[in-house]
Amino acid sequence: MKPSVKLSALALVAVVLSGCVLGPDYQRPETSVPLEFRHTPGWKIAQPAAQDTVVAWWSLYNDATLTQLLKQLDASNQNLREAEAAWREARALVGGSRAALYPKATGQVGSTRSSRDEEASKSNEVALGLSWQLDIWGQVRRQVESSEASAQASAAQWAGVRLSQQSELVQNYLQLRVLDEQMRLLDATISAYQRSLQLTQNRYQAGMVTRADVSQALTQLRNTQAQRLDLDWQRARFEHAIALLVGTTPNALHIGSVADVPALPRLPISVPSALLERRPDIAAAERQVMAANAEIGVAKTAYFPDLTLSATGGYRGSNLADWISMPNRFWSIGPQFAMTLFDAGARRAKTEQAQARYDQQVARYRQTTLQAIGEVEDALVQLNVYAQEISVQREALAAAQDTLRLIDNQYQAGFVDYLAVSSAQATALNSERTLLNLLGTQLTASVQLISALGGGWDKDQTVNKLYEP
Repeated sequence: MKPSVKLSALALVAVVLSGCVLGPDYQRPETSVPLEFRHTPGWKIAQPAAQDTVVAWWSLYNDATLTQLLKQLDASNQNLREAEAAWREARALVGGSRAALYPKATGQVGSTRSSRDEEASKSNEVALGLSWQLDIWGQVRRQVESSEASAQASAAQWAGVRLSQQSELVQNYLQLRVLDEQMRLLDATISAYQRSLQLTQNRYQAGMVTRADVSQALTQLRNTQAQRLDLDWQRARFEHAIALLVGTTPNALHIGSVADVPALPRLPISVPSALLERRPDIAAAERQVMAANAEIGVAKTAYFPDLTLSATGGYRGSNLADWISMPNRFWSIGPQFAMTLFDAGARRAKTEQAQARYDQQVARYRQTTLQAIGEVEDALVQLNVYAQEISVQREALAAAQDTLRLIDNQYQAGFVDYLAVSSAQATALNSERTLLNLLGTQLTASVQLISALGGGWDKDQTVNKLYEP
């Protein structure tokens, strides 16, 4: 049989064998989770999936300033840029892995001088080479599969960083707005206390009250002014945190005060099962399981021989004048099998290592899923409890304001001293500040719920029931 016929037959056999892929085919690991959330019946547990939708969930808060800040975050946040660069790196690795499926061509031009028995010689050479390591056992295809899964995991991690940064910004912004409302409350209270102090001083000068009443009114005013000053640095801290998230320095960002705190959005209690699938951390963990599964196949291919087809041709001569001529032509062609015959258990150790890494990723994926479900449960309980607590606190505030009105009338009539008025005023102020804090915490819990669900939902999706604020 001619060499060319032998080579063709060998190549045909190699192509047929290239359909073989060693290692287990990927199947998504099962997770043992309840079918519904305990505290909110109707929520259905979902399986993880790749990120394919981006929902502007922050639009639920109907705040134009917040929307603009989030646009700046997408454009300038440095953590996002780092995550995007990591994704591009992972994507480039996929191209590098896939390149191994194709032949490689090389070129060489050189000139050498050598000496033997005091006789010098010179050789000029130009050559082209072609080599192709056939992927008979699927090593390269498994490596491509692993690289693609890793790139998908990197994309999900990028989405996770975005969601985390967005959630942090929205929470800081909502707390800043609550502080603005508290500052307006304290400003109004300070004005009221200044009027009370002036009234008490007038009554003291008229001999209607003692000096103690004036001191009590002044003490209350100064304490409230101190509380108001304390809110300035708290607001600045939130504003600075937002500045860092949008990629600028604290002195370059100023967020003006507005009249109202954003209202709690209507949040769905029963949503499509695909909602939880958008959680980036679950998607990333599941893709990492797939990458580890493919690496098992890569490790198993080390037990089998590699087949490389190579061909080289060119010209070699001592004189440049007749360097490229038929007599100086050379060529070589042929297959090569290579196989490790003994490695003292190194291949077995790598296979066991790949299997152990896969088991780690499976456990991590399952734990990530459980953690996600726990976060949703926590946020749901928080919202339910805060709704009840706010309702009770509103009643407490109404009672405190009514008490203050009655005691103020009694003070005007001279039935009680200013200490009773001061106590009633402090109770009313604390009740209102407590209510504002609860509203802020409830808003934060709503952001945490949306984040726990993977970033919100489409308004057009079916919603069976709504949580009413």
